[in-house]
Amino acid sequence: MYRDHIVGVVIPAYNEEGFVGDVIRSMPEYVDRMFVIDDQSTDGTWDEILEAAEADAVSTETLTRGGSDMSDSRLVVTDGGSMLADRATVSKRVGRVIPIQHHENLGAGGAIKTGYLAALEYGVDIVLTVDADGQMDLSQMSRLLDPIVEDEADYAKGNRLLYKDYRSNMPKFRFFGNSILTFLTKIASGYWKTMDPQNGYTAISGYALANVGIEDMYEYYGYCNDLLVKLNAKGMRVADVAIPAIYGDEESSIKYSTYIWKVSGMLLQNFFWRLKVKYLVLDFHPLALFYLFGAATAGLGVAGGIWSLYAKFVLGDPLFVRASASLLLFSVGSMFLMFAMLFDMQANERQEVQIHD
Repeated sequence: MYRDHIVGVVIPAYNEEGFVGDVIRSMPEYVDRMFVIDDQSTDGTWDEILEAAEADAVSTETLTRGGSDMSDSRLVVTDGGSMLADRATVSKRVGRVIPIQHHENLGAGGAIKTGYLAALEYGVDIVLTVDADGQMDLSQMSRLLDPIVEDEADYAKGNRLLYKDYRSNMPKFRFFGNSILTFLTKIASGYWKTMDPQNGYTAISGYALANVGIEDMYEYYGYCNDLLVKLNAKGMRVADVAIPAIYGDEESSIKYSTYIWKVSGMLLQNFFWRLKVKYLVLDFHPLALFYLFGAATAGLGVAGGIWSLYAKFVLGDPLFVRASASLLLFSVGSMFLMFAMLFDMQANERQEVQIHD
């Protein structure tokens, strides 16, 4: 336990032989449960999970005999879990580890979702997510737990972009893609101070997990972005915690040629969903109308500008009147969009906090 809170860790693993075992064996003593999900790996990942679980069980038993009980009587499996049973086979607990094996490959977000469902069944107070490739510094885990334990946030996530020293360790192609998705996620989620949304080093309170609608979570690599949107719609508080990553010999399975486009499309859809739910259904705020009017007007301005050029160079019509009207429409639309963003920032200002070193 960590400061009287039961802690669970979700570890998704796909072809992480040579890495996942070290992550399990290195887990801090205060972690009560590890939900390790094998996403139908084609290498020796599953066997390594079981071997590491046995080693952790021996270590746990030694600590228990020495007076540090790693279990907690409050951890009780519920009668739910039909969705979990449909997705995966949950093996018998080995020490602190609960090995879970997907029936089919569901991707990174799918594995996280399965782990969250299992954590809900066990009634864990705080659930962290840790990649199985060893990129996350487990000694920094308490920095994600503290904002939740101290009731400053419902969700805490790592941030590799806050300091130049942290950013310098990130491969350039990752930094470029991350920067684009950071900007798009700010708009879609309403968390305007939050950076590095792709960071998979996170912690969420049991209350937030039970109320955010995890059953509908996006199951591709954009699950982190999708979760932020859902958290904002439910009025949850987010802590952005400066934490460096560790880059080694691991290889990313992300195909960046399709990754950014797919996640961007999801964020656009989620953006309109958040406006509807947060500012029109659950409450009312004119910023939703500002966003819609601004986008429509600016879009008409762009379309009008294209038509003006076509009319000038193809039809030979005068350019000035059409171009001026198009520019006016675009300017008015952009102004409304800026006002909408400003109102959105003000509405969500108290829902996020940045935690530095």
